[in-house]
Amino acid sequence: MQETKEVSLQINGMTCAACANRIEKGLSKIDGVQRANVNFANEKTTIIYDPEQTTVQHFSDKINKLGYEVAYDKQTFDITGMTCAACANRIEKRLSKLEGVSQVSVNFALENTAVEFNRNQISSVEMQEAVRKLGFSMQPKVSEEAASKGKEDEIKKQTGKFIFSAILSFPLLWTMVTHFEFTSFLYMPHIFMNPWVQLALAAPVQFIVGAQFYRGAYSALRNKSANMDVLIALGTTVAFFYSIFLGWEWYQGGQVGMPELYFEAAAIIITLVLLGKLFEVRAKGRTGQAIQKLLGLQAKRARVIRDGEELELPLESVISGDLLIVRPGEKIPVDGIIEEGQSAIDESMLTGESMPVDKNPGDSVIGSTINKNGSLRLRATKVGRDTALAQIVKIVEEAQGSKADIQRLADRVSGVFVPVVVMIAVATFFVWYFIVDPGNMRSAIVPFITILVIACPCALGLATPTSVMAGSGRAAELGILFKGGEHLEHTRAIQTVVLDKTGTITKGEPELTDVIVAEGFTEGELLAIAGSSEQGSEHPLAEAIVKGAKERGIHLQDVESFEAIPGYGIKAIFNEAEIFVGTRRLFIQQQIDVQLFDKQMIELEKQGKTAMLVAKNKQVAGIVAVADSVKETSTAAIGRLHHLGLEVIMLTGDNERTAQAIGQQVGVDRVIAEVVPEQKAEVIQKLQAEGKKVAMVGDGINDAPALAVADIGMAIGTGTDIAIEAADLTLMRGDLHSVADSIELSTKTMRNIKQNLFFAFFYNSASIPIAAIGLLAPWVAGAAMAFSSVSVVLNALRLQRLKLGKKERSI
Repeated sequence: MQETKEVSLQINGMTCAACANRIEKGLSKIDGVQRANVNFANEKTTIIYDPEQTTVQHFSDKINKLGYEVAYDKQTFDITGMTCAACANRIEKRLSKLEGVSQVSVNFALENTAVEFNRNQISSVEMQEAVRKLGFSMQPKVSEEAASKGKEDEIKKQTGKFIFSAILSFPLLWTMVTHFEFTSFLYMPHIFMNPWVQLALAAPVQFIVGAQFYRGAYSALRNKSANMDVLIALGTTVAFFYSIFLGWEWYQGGQVGMPELYFEAAAIIITLVLLGKLFEVRAKGRTGQAIQKLLGLQAKRARVIRDGEELELPLESVISGDLLIVRPGEKIPVDGIIEEGQSAIDESMLTGESMPVDKNPGDSVIGSTINKNGSLRLRATKVGRDTALAQIVKIVEEAQGSKADIQRLADRVSGVFVPVVVMIAVATFFVWYFIVDPGNMRSAIVPFITILVIACPCALGLATPTSVMAGSGRAAELGILFKGGEHLEHTRAIQTVVLDKTGTITKGEPELTDVIVAEGFTEGELLAIAGSSEQGSEHPLAEAIVKGAKERGIHLQDVESFEAIPGYGIKAIFNEAEIFVGTRRLFIQQQIDVQLFDKQMIELEKQGKTAMLVAKNKQVAGIVAVADSVKETSTAAIGRLHHLGLEVIMLTGDNERTAQAIGQQVGVDRVIAEVVPEQKAEVIQKLQAEGKKVAMVGDGINDAPALAVADIGMAIGTGTDIAIEAADLTLMRGDLHSVADSIELSTKTMRNIKQNLFFAFFYNSASIPIAAIGLLAPWVAGAAMAFSSVSVVLNALRLQRLKLGKKERSI
């Protein structure tokens, strides 16, 4: 009888004991589950099950279907020892098979892997051990500085090997060059033609410099796999030992003339592969420059007041709650709230706005922005990994480490490529030896070696991740944060862009413009009622009414109760009177007669203003109108979207006339107005049902459901955390040009990936037949293979200089 297993899973999203009960019942119904216990207090479930009947993945899927989420730990590891995409593919497959691992993404270009796992089932040490058995080293990701130093040390080591290899290989290359008729005038010391001298020069290159290829090949073959190391080791070993055999024949035959040896092919292939790898590593380092630029924005030290004493401390020593002093011209070290002082803050690194923003006590400030002209005392609220800049860096790192869907095709191909190439090389050898030139080992061995060397799938493995790294890095410089490679890939397919109005098309800073008073009320009384009642709301329109009332000298009071009615308005009790402020729909719902005010409402709405009715005890007290000005860039940005062939729709909860006025001003194709928040997601789904790929752009809490439902959700970075969390990419500028930028950047990145993949596939598929018919020398194949990878990386780096439709902006 099969023994049962026990597993514990962490669950997010439970709000009460009923949730725990629901999950417990759902899990208990799965075949093979003997007992399921869900603990609401520690948000954990323990399941005893029969592994022959069910799996942990079934439990995870069931919990997700019930509307909750299994919480997995996520950790990034650095991997050393990978030589091609086949290595990355092998590591990914091995980690994916480990019990407790839910998701793995190995990035060959970044030389790291992101793993999601259940810490109750497996530890990071066990995962590292599994990778070590494959012949690679996997360690928890170190700091950028440590990683950079480690890479520099590795480059120095490989450079030393290359120089050593080049010095020994040069005489062998010289012997080959002087064989050509047009170089016969070149002097060649006769001693270099001696087979034993060539052996003495080639052996250190083959077995000292080339030892890394043998180690890699051994690890791959031991684990029933094959990679670039197998091809290089096999090809150069055949050339090396066949040359020894020919040299021995020459010696036994009386040392007449000079034999045609292949020591130079083996040595030069290894030397050129090393050179290609050096160029490749240096070029790959440039694809990660975006992260370094972002990290360079951070302040290094901070002035902190502790126990009444001012101390200058490293940034890492600042803790949440510390009181900091920031002098004029200095970078603000961490996110915080101003307690004393006034200043203008340069926030261009986040918002792209060149004009400094005035800040006063109570205002929040963001770390790494620049304090222009006033001395400030601020209280640290977010430090370390919680700061806005740290979150931006995290998003960019995750995007660069994730896989685009198109990369999975390349991974599948590279996984079987090496074994297929070995079979083709062996078949070619036999065709030459038995059919083309029967019995001639020399003519059969050359195409065999050449195919092995030229078909290494390095370029194939680098084609996609280098472009994703460069593209997402360039996007970050332009203030566009893609949350994953798949979003960078899919954004180009968008056909319809849906824009929220307030804070997206408009500035989101409305002003009170008109106050129309009903008979029996005064303007002061009306503003006191509306302003006092709206104090509890965070809606921009409410803030405009409150601000406008205060500017007119109205004293506002606290209300006895307050209720927000999303999409309609608010209800409050003020001085024992029932107050409503909101739309016609709210007043009709409350059976309050508004006919006397229809004409004035229509007139205000035609002017693009949002008019709101105010009622006291079911009697209309008047109208307050608010206008939100359109952002200067909105009309031009929507024009760019039209130029890209996109349909642009404005979606708003505002009334039809106001929405149409704004829509006509900025030139959108359609206006969908008077939509309550819960209906926004339904509108997106209806558009998708028409077969359209839809992007939603918004900045408010009420946009979050629509952002989540859309094919691509774009959150304006100046908006709420909830909206940003629900979106697939964040636009750090409050500028709609970023929407067009993101689509253009996605299109050009995918074009770059396809160029790389075409080149890699074409290079391999075209070069193998040429090598098979004997038209390529092995050393030429080595050079071509080495520099194909470099060319792919250099093509990806073009994305870092990408110019978009609008004048370039940088973070």
